[in-house]
Amino acid sequence: MSDKQKLTVIGSGQMGAGIAQVAAMSGLDVLMIDVKSEFIDNGMETIEKSLRKFVEKERIDRDKAKTILEEIKTSLRLEDAANSDIVIEAVPEIEEIKFEIFKKLDKICKKNAILASNTSSISIGKIAMNTERPEKVIGMHFMNPVPLMKLVEIINGKDTSEETTEKTVKLAEKMGKVALTANDYPGFVSNRILCPMINEAIICLETGVASKTSIDGIMQLGMHHPMGPLALADLIGLDTVLHIMNTLYDGFKDEKYKPSKMLEDMVKRGELGKKTGKGFYEY
Repeated sequence: MSDKQKLTVIGSGQMGAGIAQVAAMSGLDVLMIDVKSEFIDNGMETIEKSLRKFVEKERIDRDKAKTILEEIKTSLRLEDAANSDIVIEAVPEIEEIKFEIFKKLDKICKKNAILASNTSSISIGKIAMNTERPEKVIGMHFMNPVPLMKLVEIINGKDTSEETTEKTVKLAEKMGKVALTANDYPGFVSNRILCPMINEAIICLETGVASKTSIDGIMQLGMHHPMGPLALADLIGLDTVLHIMNTLYDGFKDEKYKPSKMLEDMVKRGELGKKTGKGFYEY
């Protein structure tokens, strides 16, 4: 890769916009692609708001924020990823969409380009099967909110090469992140541990063990968690938590990963947390 690496982010939602922002802040040549102009506009607005907070906290000055924003290029055409050194896919957690994007990227991108996915639970091996470069497919699971969270969980598929891992770790570090590696198992490390804990907190509420404020307060004050598990579920999105629990349950065939009935019912009712204004709490 050249000194001025070309990085493309596919998706301009909360995660995609966050990845584009930290990439631009670290001096990379950044392109953000999505399917609709309104999605791109929303993504750029998210980045602008985030940069404004950085200015208010005196982490960067106003001119630097303006330059960063201006340097993020946007497009509605996947073909514009052709000259990228690395592409990071950050679209919704739906297998069919991700597989289709990787099929197309494999044909569009130059042969030595790394294709990374920000997936939180879908198998990197499955994603890689949709390409003819499985050795160059890897997971880069950023944490939300991307500009503030230090971790990137790097997921190696069974065919991911050492060279791809080394380059991806270096890229994450260049973006100011701590890169920690894991292998391709359902839920990887972060969600294999986190989502069953959230699910158990929901079961505690469902079975009357304690109120939501007690459950969250006990985990915050007793375990030093910055946010209680029910409030965290609202932030992540209850549909995402359910999807990850189903991925774990399907992958391990173990009852301990079975999603709670309350979680399933809330998702059916469209009570998905912060993004819909109602979950365990109202927003």
